[in-house]
Formats: sequence, structure tokens, C-alpha cells
Amino acid sequence: MLLYDTHAHIAEEEYELDLEKVLERARGAGVAYINNVGYNLESSNRAITLAENNSMVYASVGFHPHNATEAGPGYLDELKSLAAHPRVVALGEIGLDYYRDLSPRELQRKVFREQLSLARELGLPVIIHDREAHGELMGILRELRLGPAGGVMHCYSGSWEMAQELLAMGFYISIAGPVTYQNASRLKDVARQIPPDRLLLETDAPYLTPAPHRGKRNEPSYIAYTAAEIASLREIEVEELAKSCTENGRRLFGIA
Repeated sequence: MLLYDTHAHIAEEEYELDLEKVLERARGAGVAYINNVGYNLESSNRAITLAENNSMVYASVGFHPHNATEAGPGYLDELKSLAAHPRVVALGEIGLDYYRDLSPRELQRKVFREQLSLARELGLPVIIHDREAHGELMGILRELRLGPAGGVMHCYSGSWEMAQELLAMGFYISIAGPVTYQNASRLKDVARQIPPDRLLLETDAPYLTPAPHRGKRNEPSYIAYTAAEIASLREIEVEELAKSCTENGRRLFGIA
């Protein structure tokens, strides 16, 4: 069984002491690929360094909405330079977050729009973050449209109706650990219905740890719990689910 953790943040201080063991456990759980996702220039550089030193890891570069205030003059040129690295497979994570509001909303929208346009220019897929901002984010996507390289709505938290519109736009939908929580009935319903060729898996490590490890630090090996839950919901074997999701990730991110 081969698994693809399409969204993790393992180049962070939470893993400084045991990163090699974390990667070893991931391989032991069947994880063959990991996208380490940047959220500002510093983390994007770390993502590239990690990918250079670990063949199973790929990098994504971008400014998270929380970090929109760090996107100063010339940031798009800096991202463009980073994105030229051969281990970079996507632009992200980018988007809107109206839950924590760590950056002014007007600035979040500006930086999101600019990065969407940059991804189209560079021919890279986008990794999109959306929290408590469904309406405005969908409005921007309807206006600007997804580029030919495609994209993924990471850690999906919206309705099935919203998912259907995203699928019609060409998006993949990625499901994380919360699908294993007992009270996640809406997410479970979405996970049942996503077409098999548009479904991705992720951990968002170190966050959103699935049951039975909820409350502890997340890591890529735990994606196996998410895969097992979704396979059960869809009434298929977990190996079948893992195979299709991994193929989807390789297709979206251009991994041969």
C-alpha cells in the first residue's frame, strides 16, 4: 500500500529532535510521498531544503493568509525564484482565513489574488486554505478561475454543495484527520461522495491529528488512520483507496 501525504509541515520545530524517526515511521506506514508546504518565505525555503535532502519529500511555496502581512514589496519575485526549484510542485498554501483573522481581510484577499495569478503564470497547481471564508473565497475563484495546472482545496471543511462547485471548477478535494472524529458527520458525508479521481489525503501535520491519537502531535504516518476511515465510509478496501488517492496526487503535482 502506497500513501501520499499531500499536505504536511514537518520542517518545523516540533520535529527538530526526531525528524528522521518521523520519516522512518512514515515509510513503515506505506507513505511514499510527502508534500511539505510553506506558509511564508522562511518556511518555503525550509521546505525546499527538506525536499533536497529527502527523496520522498516535495516542497510547496507560498504565503498563508495568516502571513499576508509579511508579503512585502517584491515578494512575488521571491516566490517566483523559489518556485523554479525542481523539488517545488505547487504554490501554497494560499487562501483566506477569517477564523483567526491574523492578517487584515483586505490584505488577505489581495495576496490571495496575486498568488493565484502567479500560479497561473508559472503553470503550477495551487494548494488553497479556506477557514470560515467560504463565501468570499468562492467568489474570488469564480472570478479568477483555476489555472490549467489545477489545484486542491486542502483540509476540506465545506458542504457537499460547495464541493460540487469546486469539482466543476477542476479542483481536487483533500481530506484530513477530522474525518475520523465522531462528530464530523458533514465531512464524512462529503468524503463518501467525492469522485475517486478527485480525492486526496493529507495530515496537515503537526495539526489535526486523527483518532485515536487526537490531542497529540500529528505526523505523516497517521495518514493511515484517515485512509482507513474514508475507505470504510466508501465501503471499499483501504488498498484501493490508497492507490487511487496516490495516483491522484502524483497526477496533480506532476510526480512521475
